[in-house]
Amino acid sequence: MSARPIGDHALLSDCRSAALVTSEGSVDWLCLPRFDSPAIFARLLDEDAGHWSIRTVGPADVSRSYVEDTLVLETTFRATGGTAVVRDALALGRRERGHALGEASPGILLRQVTCTEGQVSLDIVYAPRPEFGLIHPLLSPVRGGLAAYGGAHVLRLSSPVELTVSGSTANGRFNLRASDRLGFALHVGPAWGSEPVRWRAGRVRRRLNDTIEGWRSWSRQHRGYVGPWQDEVAHSGRVLRGLTFAPTGAIVAAATTSLPERPGGTRNWDYRYTWVRDASFTLQALGTAACEKEKDKFFGFLARAAATQLHRGMDLQIMYGIGGEHDLSERLLPHLAGWRDSTPVRTGNDAWRQRQLDVYGELLDAAHETLPPGEHLDPPTRAFLVEAADTAARRWTEPDQGIWERRGPSRHFLHSKLMCWVALDRAIAMAPALQADERVPHWRHERDNIRQAVEERGWNAGLGAFAQAFGSDELDASALMLPIVGFLPPHDPRVLSTVLAIASHLTDRNGLVRRYLGDEIEEAEGAFLLCTFWLAHALALTGHVVQARQVFQTALAHANDVGLLAEETDPATGEALGNFPQAFSHIGLINAARAIRDAGQQPAPQGTEHRSPYSSRLHWFFAAWKHSSMAQREPATRASSAISTPAGA
Repeated sequence: MSARPIGDHALLSDCRSAALVTSEGSVDWLCLPRFDSPAIFARLLDEDAGHWSIRTVGPADVSRSYVEDTLVLETTFRATGGTAVVRDALALGRRERGHALGEASPGILLRQVTCTEGQVSLDIVYAPRPEFGLIHPLLSPVRGGLAAYGGAHVLRLSSPVELTVSGSTANGRFNLRASDRLGFALHVGPAWGSEPVRWRAGRVRRRLNDTIEGWRSWSRQHRGYVGPWQDEVAHSGRVLRGLTFAPTGAIVAAATTSLPERPGGTRNWDYRYTWVRDASFTLQALGTAACEKEKDKFFGFLARAAATQLHRGMDLQIMYGIGGEHDLSERLLPHLAGWRDSTPVRTGNDAWRQRQLDVYGELLDAAHETLPPGEHLDPPTRAFLVEAADTAARRWTEPDQGIWERRGPSRHFLHSKLMCWVALDRAIAMAPALQADERVPHWRHERDNIRQAVEERGWNAGLGAFAQAFGSDELDASALMLPIVGFLPPHDPRVLSTVLAIASHLTDRNGLVRRYLGDEIEEAEGAFLLCTFWLAHALALTGHVVQARQVFQTALAHANDVGLLAEETDPATGEALGNFPQAFSHIGLINAARAIRDAGQQPAPQGTEHRSPYSSRLHWFFAAWKHSSMAQREPATRASSAISTPAGA
C-alpha cells in the first residue's frame, strides 16, 4: 500500500511521458517512453513498486517550486549544517525551441544536486521496478553507474557516486560542501543496447539548461491571456502542454492510472488517454492560453483518430490512445496493493466501448473553435464532420451512458441531448465551410426538436432545475453547460434557477461542487474541481461576478504547493483524490478565469437582477455560504503560498 497524499506530488514532463516527484525528493511514478508505457517507478500504487529518492540525511525543512516558466522542479532541503537543492526534469531536446517542444525529447530523467551553503549529507535509494513492479531487475555496476536488466529494456543510471547493490535496490550516501554539484541521469534502452556513457555533472547541467530554455521559450510565446489569475492561467497552460504527447498532439486526461475517487474504493480508472469529451473545452483553454499550434494539432489528432469509425457506420468512440489506438481494453494488475488499498489497479479503460452521444457535440464544437471563418477544409475532413452532424441528428433520441460514464443501464441524459444540439448548431454555423448548405434544413429541424425535448422533458419543476436525465429527480452539475454552450441565455429564469439549485444542493461544506448525488455514487466520493469551475463560469455568465470570484478562489485554493490540481477533493479532509494532475481541472480553471474577466469588463444588463427572484436568492445563498462555519471549511481551504489572489477577488 502507498499512503503518501496524492497532492504531495509534482509533475515532470518531456511532452511524451511523465514523472511524479514527492516533496521528500522521491520519484514515485515514471512511465517511459510514453505516458501510457508500463511504469518503471510506481510506489504511488504500491510501496514495493519502485522509486528513486535523493534527500538529506536526517530532518530538513523542505520547500519546492518550479523554475520560473518551466516544468523543471527545484526542491530545497535546509538541514542543520547546510542547504541542498535538487533540480529534477525530464529532458527536452537539445537547444529545443518552443515551436517543437517535446518533438526531440530523448526520454531521460535528470537529477542535479547542489550544495548552496554549509555542508550536507544526502542519501540516495534507487529501486527500479519495471512493468508496474512486476520485475525486480538485476542491478549490475557498469562504467559510470548501474545497469538494470530484466524485461525488454535496460535501465541505465549514470551516477557520480558509488552505490551499494542489495538485491534489486541500490543505496548510497555522499557529502557535499558549498558549491559542490553532482548530476544523475536515468535513461531507457533496448536490452541489446551498448554500455552507457557516463553523464558527468557538466553534461547534466547543460541538458537541464536546455530543458529550462525550451520551456521558457515556449512560455514566452504563449502569454495571450491578460487578466485576473494571469500566472495561474499561464501555469495551467504549461500543465496542459506537459500532458500533451508531442508526436500526435493528443492530450492525456491525467498522468496516472488507478488513483481512486474515494480512498479504498473501486472507481479506479486509467486516465492516460485522450477523451473526445474534453475536446471543445480543451481547445477553448488552449486558445485562451495562446496555444494556437497546439489547438490545430489536437484537433487534427481527433479527426484522424475518429474519421474511420464514422466512415464505417460505427459509433464515434469516446476516447483514444495517444497514438490514435482504438482498443483500450482493461487489464487488472492484482500484484499491486493500490493507493491506500484502493483496488483494483487497472491499465486500459473499458469506457472506450461505451456509447456517449455527447461526443458529437464536443467534436463539432472543437471544429468550430479551431477553424477560422472561411477556412478551406480538405474533402476527408469535410465528409467526416458532415457525417458527425448527421449521426447526431439521427441518434440523439437514443439513450447512452452519459458524460460521467456510468456503467449501469443507458438513460436519456440531459447533457448528451444538449451536446447533440451543440453538434447541429455548430454544423449549421460551419455549413459553408463544410459545403453542406443542402443539409442545413434537416439539421435545423432536428436541432429544434432537441431544444423542444430538452425544455419540455429536461426541466423538473419540483427541482426548480434542469435534471440529470429525462424524467429524473436528480440534479447534475453538467446542467451548468446550458448557458456555457449557448443553449439558453444566461439570464433565462430557468438557468438562474438551475444554477441556484446546483449551488444549494450539490455544493459540499467546503464550497466545492459534486457531480451529482444518486444511488451509484458512494456518499464519500469527492467533490469535482471541474464542476466547481463550471459553477464559477456559469455565475460569471449570469452577471454574478463577485460570487463567481468567490467560487473560483475556493477551487483554486485546492491546488497543491506547485499549483497542480487533482480531479476531486475528499469532502471531509480536502485531500486530493483521483488521477493527477487532472487536465480537465486546469482546463476549467482557464475557461472560468476568462469568463470572469470578460464578465467584469461588461456592465450587467440594466435591472436584470431586480427582475429575477433567482438573482436575489443567489445573492442571499452566497452571502450565507461566504460566512458559513470556517471550522468546517478550514481543512480544504488552506491555500498554498504558490496561489495568488488577483486584485478585487
